Amino acid sequence: MNTEEETTHQDGPAWKIVAKYATFEEADQKRLELAPEKDLQVKVHWQGIASKRYFAVKTRTNPEAAATEKTANNKNKKRKKK
Repeated sequence: MNTEEETTHQDGPAWKIVAKYATFEEADQKRLELAPEKDLQVKVHWQGIASKRYFAVKTRTNPEAAATEKTANNKNKKRKKK
C-alpha cells in the first residue's frame, strides 16, 4: 500500500551566518544563546574546504512568521497606493 504523494518544496528566508568557530562546542554555545529568541531558527553547519573547515552558526526568521509578515506588508502597500 505505497502511495506516493507529490510534495512541493517552498523555500523560506535565506540563512545568514552569524559566527564562525573552530570547534563544535563553541558554535553550540552560540546556538544555545540565540535559540530562545522568538521566531528565529538557529543551526550549526560544518563548512569550508577540506583544508579550512569551520562550524558556522546560521540564523533565519521562522518561515511561517516570515510569510505572515510578507502578507501584512503587501496589504499595507496596496493601501498606500490608493
